Order: sequence, then C-alpha cells, then structure tokens
Amino acid sequence: MATNKKGKGLKVYISADMEGIGGVVNWDETGKEGLGDYDRARKLMVGEVNAAIEGALAAGATEVLVNDSHGSMHNIIIEDLNPAARLISGSPKPMSMMEGLDDSFDAVFLVGYHARATTPGVLNHTYTGSLLEYRVNGKVFGETGMNAATAGEHSVPVVLVTGDSTVCAEARALLGDIQTAAVKEHVGRYAANNLHPEKARGLIREAAQRALKGLGKVKPFKVRRPVRVELKFNSTALADGACLMPGVERVDDLTAAWEGPDYVAAVRAARAMISLAGRS
Repeated sequence: MATNKKGKGLKVYISADMEGIGGVVNWDETGKEGLGDYDRARKLMVGEVNAAIEGALAAGATEVLVNDSHGSMHNIIIEDLNPAARLISGSPKPMSMMEGLDDSFDAVFLVGYHARATTPGVLNHTYTGSLLEYRVNGKVFGETGMNAATAGEHSVPVVLVTGDSTVCAEARALLGDIQTAAVKEHVGRYAANNLHPEKARGLIREAAQRALKGLGKVKPFKVRRPVRVELKFNSTALADGACLMPGVERVDDLTAAWEGPDYVAAVRAARAMISLAGRS
C-alpha cells in the first residue's frame, strides 16, 4: 500500500466540473436534465472522473473523494461512479466546488475544468456568467485559481487539471509544472477539436498516475494574508446588489471588493456577493 509522508494511505480529492469535459461545447449540454444533450454529457463527465479515479488507484491512492462541482451539483450518477470513490453531490454546499476538502488529503485533481472569463476557451466563464473578473490580491483567477487557493489553505497541492487546451495552459501558468490533460483543443467559445472519449480517458488516467507518482514536487498554492477579493461584474446593477453586503467597498461602476483574514473567508464572501448581485 502506498503511503504519504505521514505514513498513512494516500487520499485524493477530485473536484469535477462539466464545461471542460471532452465533447461538451454548448450550454444545452450542461443544463437541466432532459434538455438538449445533458444526459449524454453527464455520462461523458462520469467517464472522465472514473478515468482520474483509476489513475489515482493505479498510483497507490487508498481513498478518493469526488465532489460534483457543476451547476446544481448533482450531475454524476452515483451508480456509474467507480465504487472505490465516495461522492459529494447536491447544492448549496458551504465550500461549493471544494466541499469536503481538508488537510488530511494529499492531492487535488480538478477534472473537467474550463478557462476563465474573457479568455479564449470553450464555454469560458468564471463561476457565474455575471463576472468579468475575479481578482485576489490584484491577480485575476479563474475557477482553477479560485479552487487551488482553497486547497492551499489546507496545504494540499493541485497536481492535475483536465479540460480544454486553454485551461491547461492557464493552470500551468498559475501553478507551475503540474500534470494536465487537454481532452479538447479550443476552436471557439462554442466549438472544439475533441478527442474520442476513450482516448480522453486514457490521457486522464495516465496523467493522474504521473501526478501522484510525482507527489511532493508540486507545492500548495497559497495566497498571502490578509486577502482582498475584487469582483468585476458585467453590469452596474449586479455591482449594486453585491454592495448590499456589509463591509463591501465599491471600487468603480462594475467592481465590488471585500477584504478578510484568509482565503476561505474571502471566497465565501465572494459567493455571498455573487448571490446578492443575482437578486438585485
């Protein structure tokens, strides 16, 4: 049995999104059950998640926790999931896309991720369609950065990111020499050059194995404290709503900011601001 530096079994955490899954190129595929090709897309999603689980197990992982992190967060059909893993599903969850992660884990995989808003990527956005930028201490993050920083608060490194070619480049630029698996090449926001699902899964399986075999080479991604988060919305009305939250600073017509003691507090504040913005 493989062990971590504490002499215990290797624990792997997987946050699974959908827009970065191979073959998924349209919002109809990521929406409600029964609409468009959603049912087919969720099968593609669990297939790539299972590939990451298989790679982790082959590299010696002894425990795998999967968090369904897309939309309503009940996309993965549990009976289709590899039985070696546990699944967190449903919403809302206190830590959203990173629910269930703590400092007992050794590595994080981000599967099916997509590029941040305003960059060229398939179905690109940042957490919600209302955001143009999500800045932390002045640096623009996509969901990769948002969630890697949460993992960093628990001193757990993100060692694998899968999705389109753009998010893989984004991940390496932010996190360094981590493992990535590009299952589709960006052609446009609603177009991609996709690998066949069998090849995409093979790529993910191999990358997951390499990621755990190289564990220790990648450091957790930590954000300096205190943490200032700035949200730039795509309308002034949304920024108006975000500023209803106590302690929020209006930076400009589109931007609201909040500062707190650590990143976990900041990301929860950001989610509250986004929620208020949507109700404005």
